[in-house]
Amino acid sequence: QVQLVESGGGLVQAGASLRLSCAASGRTFSPYAMGWFRQAPGKEREFVAAISGSDESTYYADSVKGRFTISRDNAKSTVYLQMNSLKPEDTAVYYCVSAWNIIRATRSPEYWGQGTQVTVSS
Repeated sequence: QVQLVESGGGLVQAGASLRLSCAASGRTFSPYAMGWFRQAPGKEREFVAAISGSDESTYYADSVKGRFTISRDNAKSTVYLQMNSLKPEDTAVYYCVSAWNIIRATRSPEYWGQGTQVTVSS
């Protein structure tokens, strides 16, 4: 059973930075794509970023491009989301996801974490 455990959320002011981490277990980490989704209050869940397992190609939602960076450490079975220049509209619950490939990681991942709250005050 794949388990994804997020950490690193919190309350910050606009313009600050946060780094989210997601520790994965239950299967070999390196071959699979990883990613992040988020859900703001009253809104649908949306894709944020993904990284492939093969060549570590990265993909971002337009709303976070240039501010967020996704990375992975296969030795630690962990994926990260570095979030810089945070805005109040980034406030959401952030979910770590795992998928068979990068396309699924951006659209319909198989596994989801429980989520971590990020709140950005103005």
